[in-house]
Amino acid sequence: MFTPVVPSSGLVGWRFLQRTYDTQFQAFTQSSQLTRATDYFAQEISKVGSAEDLVADRRLLEVALGAFGLQDDIDNRFFIKKILEEGTTNDDALANRFSDKRYQDLSSAFGLGPGEQPALQSESFAADIISKYRANSFEVATGTQDDSMRIALFAQREIPNLAQEDISNDAKWFTIMGQPPLRAVFEKSLNLPSSFGQIDIDQQLIIFKDRARAVFGTDEVSQLGAAQDVEDLVTKYIVRSQLDSFNAVTSSASIALTLLQS
Repeated sequence: MFTPVVPSSGLVGWRFLQRTYDTQFQAFTQSSQLTRATDYFAQEISKVGSAEDLVADRRLLEVALGAFGLQDDIDNRFFIKKILEEGTTNDDALANRFSDKRYQDLSSAFGLGPGEQPALQSESFAADIISKYRANSFEVATGTQDDSMRIALFAQREIPNLAQEDISNDAKWFTIMGQPPLRAVFEKSLNLPSSFGQIDIDQQLIIFKDRARAVFGTDEVSQLGAAQDVEDLVTKYIVRSQLDSFNAVTSSASIALTLLQS
């Protein structure tokens, strides 16, 4: 498996990753391990007729979950089966109870819930899932070198999609708050403290929008999806992450020096 190259942390590493992304991504997706996984999914997914069928095939489930960044749930088969079987049509469906929208996206994409149209046999379904799986897998692999790069890549991919969704602006902000990688990017870019998530969710929405207006000149997520706006947002995240890391190391060194001197 090709390992993404991130020569340094912070903005220098991010700029390098951006310049070499296409080449590195191509090398990564051509690796034998990833090719075997995606070829198998393309060949076998149309034979799946139910949530039970999908969770029973670990190789298919790996790609399905990986496409939505839910690869850590690979062993939670009963839970994923419920997510898929209940769909997203009913308000009380399991996927709709989570603030993390990735479960809703997974369930909605497969369409295996009550009154939903299964999408598994459509011509574009396998290709769409595989495309997402490749992108997320590359991001996860990059995260083994530097986790802030993984989060930045995810945000760069997902924010333009979210900006174009036909939902209210508040719903888009709740989506950001419910997806850990997006939330991390916005919290850091808007210089919000780590304890921010402990306050009332509606108050969080107000603060997010206030800070966005102050920093970006708008709180409309639909206006933050342009390439330059996304780059500004991600750059702020990368720079502040590097500063936080530097301050943590400096603080630890200062404590160690104090203990040695005493």
